[in-house]
Amino acid sequence: MANLQGPPGWRRFRANRLALFGLGLVASLTTLAAAAPILPLPDPFTTDLTQRLLPAGSAVHLLGTDQLGRDLLSRLVWGTRASLAVGFFAVLIAAFFGTLLGLVAGWFRGWADTLLMRGIDVLLAFPYLLLALAIVAALGPGLRNAMIAIAVVNIPLFARTLRGEVLGLTERAFVDAARLAGAGHGRILFRELLPNVLPTAVVMMSTSLGWMILETAGLSFLGLGAQPPAADLGSMLGSARELLTTAPWVALLPGIVILLLTAGINLAGDGLRDLLDPRLRGEAGAWPASPAAGPAEASQSPPSEALLRAEGLSTRFVRDGASYRAVDDLTFDLAAGERLAVVGESGSGKTVTALSLLGLVPPPGRIVSGRLFFRGEDLLQVSEARRRELRGNAIAYIPQDPMTALSPVLTVGAQIGETLRAHRAISRKEALWRAHELLARVRIPQPSERLAAYPHELSGGMRQRVLIAMALANDPALIIADEATTALDTTVQSEILLLLDSLCAERGAALLFISHDLGVVARLCDRVLVMYAGQAVEEAGLDRLLARPQHPYTRALLDCVPELGRPDKTLRPIGGQPPPLDDLPAGCHFAPRCTYVRPACRDRGIALRTAAERHRVRCLRAEELPAWRP
Repeated sequence: MANLQGPPGWRRFRANRLALFGLGLVASLTTLAAAAPILPLPDPFTTDLTQRLLPAGSAVHLLGTDQLGRDLLSRLVWGTRASLAVGFFAVLIAAFFGTLLGLVAGWFRGWADTLLMRGIDVLLAFPYLLLALAIVAALGPGLRNAMIAIAVVNIPLFARTLRGEVLGLTERAFVDAARLAGAGHGRILFRELLPNVLPTAVVMMSTSLGWMILETAGLSFLGLGAQPPAADLGSMLGSARELLTTAPWVALLPGIVILLLTAGINLAGDGLRDLLDPRLRGEAGAWPASPAAGPAEASQSPPSEALLRAEGLSTRFVRDGASYRAVDDLTFDLAAGERLAVVGESGSGKTVTALSLLGLVPPPGRIVSGRLFFRGEDLLQVSEARRRELRGNAIAYIPQDPMTALSPVLTVGAQIGETLRAHRAISRKEALWRAHELLARVRIPQPSERLAAYPHELSGGMRQRVLIAMALANDPALIIADEATTALDTTVQSEILLLLDSLCAERGAALLFISHDLGVVARLCDRVLVMYAGQAVEEAGLDRLLARPQHPYTRALLDCVPELGRPDKTLRPIGGQPPPLDDLPAGCHFAPRCTYVRPACRDRGIALRTAAERHRVRCLRAEELPAWRP
C-alpha cells in the first residue's frame, strides 16, 4: 500500500491541498509553454490588420487577436515561455552568487565578511526596482539585460540570509570535528556547510521565482524588457494598456496568466518549504486544534480534589509511515499543592508528557486519544485561545535548557515583563517593577543590574533562576519543571531544588517535576510516577516507592542510584536497551530486559493495577518478586 501511495515525501506534499493545487497550476503552464514549438498555434509575430481586436471564441483565434491582428493564445503561450525562462535563469544566478557570498562571508568572517556585507548593505539601501531600472538603463533595454538586472538585485537577499545560517553552523560540533580531521576551507565550505544551507536556498529559490517573474514583467511593462516583435507577459500587458476601455481582454488575459503563475509558484514554494523542514516531516494534520477523546477515556469529569488529571493520554509521532508511541495510555492525577515526580530513562516519554499537558507537542506529534482535565476543564477540547490564556498564567513551564529557552536579543527584564503583560493589563513600568521583585524572590543578587542583562551575560544557575522567575510571574496553580536541574553543577542544583521547594511551599502551587534522577526527586517530591517506553509502570508515594518498589524497572533504577555513606553499594546498570517506540513489544514493554520475565509477560498488554492505597504497578508478578533490599 505504501508503494501505491508513493514516497513519504510525496505523501506529505500531497496532503497540503493548496501546495498541490499550486504545483498543478505551475506544471500545467510550464508544460504548455515548453510545448510551444510543437503546438499547432499561429505564428505569434504575424500581423493582420484585417483581423485586429477580434473577440475570443472565433474559429481561427480562440482567445481573439490584439491591436495588430496577432493571435492572443499563441502570444500568451510564447510570452509565458519567455517569462518562465527569464525568471528561472534569474533565480539560478541570484541563488548561485548569493549562496557563494553567504558561505564565504559567514565562514571567513573578518575583512572578507566586512567587505562583502558592506557592499550588500549598499545594494539593499536602494529600492530593488529602482536599482533594477538603473542597471537596465546602463546595459540597455532587452530581455537578457532585464534578467541580469533582476538577478543582481536579488543576490543580496540570498547572501544576507545564508550568511546568517552559516554563522550559526560554524559554532556546531560537526564543523569542529571536520577541523580536527584536517579538512581545509574548501571541504568545510562545500562538504559540511553547503549541504546544511541548501534546503534554505532551495526554499528561497522557490518563493523568489514568482517575484522575479513579476519584476521582469514590470520592467517589460515599462518598455525595458522584451523588445518588439518578441514579447513576454509584461510587454503584452504594457502594449495593451491603451485598450482597457475598448478591448479589455487584450490586457486582461496576460494579467490573469501572471496572477496564476505567481500564485501557483508561491503556493508550491510553501509546500516545498514545509517538506524540507525536518520538524514537519510527519503525516498531515499531525496537531489538530482540538484532539478528540479516544476510547481510553474513563469518565466524563475528574475527581473534585484533582487539580490536574490525565485519563488514557496517548501521543504519537508519525513519520515516513512509522508511528512512534511516545506516550501510551497515561493516567494520573495531581492535587493542588502536591509534588509529583515523573522519572525514567531518556526516551521514556517524560518531556512529551509535559508538552502534551501544555498543548505544545511539536509536529509530527499528535495527541491521539485521552482526556486532560485542569480544574475540571478538558484542555484537549478547548480552543487554542483558551490554551494560550492558561499557559504561562495558571500553568507554568520551566524547560531544561535555559540558554535556548531565553531569547538572546532581549534583556532579562524585557522577557519577564513580556510574560506579565501577556496576561495582565499593566504598563511597562509596572511590569519592570514586578520583574525586579521576582528576581529578588528567586534570590538573584543585584536584581536591578540583572534586569538590563542579556542571557549570555548570566551564569547557568542565574539563567535557570530567571526561568523560574518567569514561571512564577503570574502566580500559577501548576508548575511543570522539565529536567530543570540536569544541566547544572551539584552546588547550583542543590540551590535550585531548595528554591523550588520553598517557592512551592509559599505559594501552594502544585509541581510536576520531570527527572531521570531518583536521588534528586527524593529531596523534593511527595509522589513518584515511573515511566518506561511511554507507559507509566509504577506510581506510589515517595517513601513507599523507595522502601517497597514492586516493578522490576523501578528496582533497576534504584540500583543505579549512589548513596552517601554507602561506598560499598554496587551500582548495577540496566542491561539491554529500551525498545524502539515504533516497534514496541506486544506485552510488557520492559520484558526484553527484565530478569523476572515469564512467557505470560510477553503475550498481551498489561494494565496498571492497584497494589496498595495510592500504589499502582504495571506488572503481572509484582506480588511474587522477592523482598526489596536496597
